[in-house]
Amino acid sequence: MRAPAVADQFYPANKDELADMISTFLSNVDSKIIDAKLDGVDKLYGGVAPHAGYIYSGQTAAYTYSALERLNKDTDTFILFGPNHTGLGSPVSVSSDKWRTPFGVVEPDLDIIKKIPPLIIDRSEVAHIYEHSIEVQLPFLQYIFGNFKIVPIILGMQDQETVLEVADSILNAISGLNKNITFIASSDFSHYVPEQVAYQKDKKLIDKIENLDVPGLYKVLYEENVSACGYGCISTVMDISKRFGAKVGRFLKYSTSGDVSGDRLQVVGYASIVI
Repeated sequence: MRAPAVADQFYPANKDELADMISTFLSNVDSKIIDAKLDGVDKLYGGVAPHAGYIYSGQTAAYTYSALERLNKDTDTFILFGPNHTGLGSPVSVSSDKWRTPFGVVEPDLDIIKKIPPLIIDRSEVAHIYEHSIEVQLPFLQYIFGNFKIVPIILGMQDQETVLEVADSILNAISGLNKNITFIASSDFSHYVPEQVAYQKDKKLIDKIENLDVPGLYKVLYEENVSACGYGCISTVMDISKRFGAKVGRFLKYSTSGDVSGDRLQVVGYASIVI
């Protein structure tokens, strides 16, 4: 059993407090934005959500999950990609464990996990034990979707070649399975820069995500030195979604830590995007 690593740090460990917090976030989502962005859309392949402490990024994450609730309510399995902040474990690894949160236990989708080719993705728990990037997504999913399974994948390597290999492996594993699958990329955007710099750099990255332009994303990332931590996770979801037929990403919400802390000189950027 994978025990919570950041409960009472990134989000409340008390079930009722956690439910109240998520409920408030969801009720504060501007439904007009969701209506406009999803007009004419009948399916989403996945989304991008931040992974900071809920007090800072939870409201922005709620936009992604509100949109997914509207169109992907029948999801059987969420395949989640998170960056490796701890440096532990394999370059890319999938967890086969059950994950516990204050809301209960989430089961791994072993049907998919066992079919992942033993190439770029290792089956290992080491990178997952203390990593928060996937953990903080689960309470939102549990609150909204109830019963589902997960395939949690941590990327320590996020170069473009690795991303394409990971996407290939996942597409191979889910081929022929009769499951409704939604893909989640866990990522914050610019880290510890003045807010205006974060706005400018993150907008350029978001433009590439909206166009599902993976090479363009890497070009902006390197040329602008954007310190988004889960860029490979985002790129993986972009690539998979594009191969399923997605044409565009839909930007929903942007915020920074400065909106809560009041410190505009050293902010972290957060974005909500669905594909």
